[in-house]
Amino acid sequence: MVNRIIADSINQIIGLYPVIAVTGPRQSGKTTLLKNMFSDYRYVSLENPDTRSFAEQDPNGFLALYNQKVIFDEVQNVPTLFSYIQTLVDESKMMGQFILSGSQNFNLMKNITQSLAGRVALFKLLPFGFDELKLNNLLAPDYPSMIVRGCYPALYDRPIPTSMFYANYIETYIERDLTGLLQVKDIRLFRTFLKLCAARVGQQLNLTNLANEAGISVPTVKSWLSILESSYIVYQLAPFYNNFNKRLVKSTKLYFYDTGLVSFLLAIKNENSLYESEFKGALFENMVINEYLKQNYHHNLFKEFYYWRDSNGHEVDLMVSNDTNYDIVEIKATQTILPKLFEGLDQLAMIGGKSIHRKILVYGGNQSQNRTDYKVWAWNDIQVNF
Repeated sequence: MVNRIIADSINQIIGLYPVIAVTGPRQSGKTTLLKNMFSDYRYVSLENPDTRSFAEQDPNGFLALYNQKVIFDEVQNVPTLFSYIQTLVDESKMMGQFILSGSQNFNLMKNITQSLAGRVALFKLLPFGFDELKLNNLLAPDYPSMIVRGCYPALYDRPIPTSMFYANYIETYIERDLTGLLQVKDIRLFRTFLKLCAARVGQQLNLTNLANEAGISVPTVKSWLSILESSYIVYQLAPFYNNFNKRLVKSTKLYFYDTGLVSFLLAIKNENSLYESEFKGALFENMVINEYLKQNYHHNLFKEFYYWRDSNGHEVDLMVSNDTNYDIVEIKATQTILPKLFEGLDQLAMIGGKSIHRKILVYGGNQSQNRTDYKVWAWNDIQVNF
């Protein structure tokens, strides 16, 4: 079993809050993590129809049975429980009384903010990070293998063919969960939309263009994207446009939480097809930014992320907040380090001045370097908190 780094962050907090909530994509390992960490807690899945019916119809009776040291999995399925849990934790003053988990962040967060604000510590568990795979000797020797395989735990637990895993993941989780929430009548239309999102990985998002290609309205695009985001399928990277330059691009960029999933949607099923694909650079960029997100969430670092681009086309792929300054990161799939790779970093550093802390290049090679003006990191040597 792969030890999850987020466990340390949870253990530091469990005695300080009455409720701990762990959210993240389906199949990211939430249930396994919590069962192993809290073996003295009872585990209750609210996806079980009988259990869910009991909780919905008789919440007082249900919580009289499960009143402390309980893990409620997929708790967003019974939103009425949250108010009852609030009453119990307020009366008991017990820390670590309940652990909640869920894979549908929109409903989970809606109920947490309404009923449990100030009583809950929130954690996000994403699929395996490189540091976790390294510790267990599971990290692939090259980035194309990592991109195509992705990082969902099931792929490292048993020899499931990658294409089979993602085909089933899309059909059983994405289509079942999301189309139910959205009440989509034409599943083929939603599949087309999902593939069109994949084809925009790493690109600035034009909602009107996406709506026209998908044959749906802009409000529908916004609704579908919102559900994809809240279910940890995609996320949007915001542009940085404060202080440095008024002539900046303000469109978000679209990424997927797992490169194996987006590779499958793009029909990239092996390393050779990745090398030949027009999406190689964008997928490499997606993989690196994902690693930043994972380290941020799993270590509870509370950093913020942006990209920077001005109206003249100067761009830096990632900006990482460090309280009073920023690390700026250029991401290139090439295995050859050339002077032109640093041009965007130098341009932003000149504009940002003292606000820029470090200039970092993450590239597709395997040798990290400390240069006078730059950090050069191999794709498998990313260090968010250093």
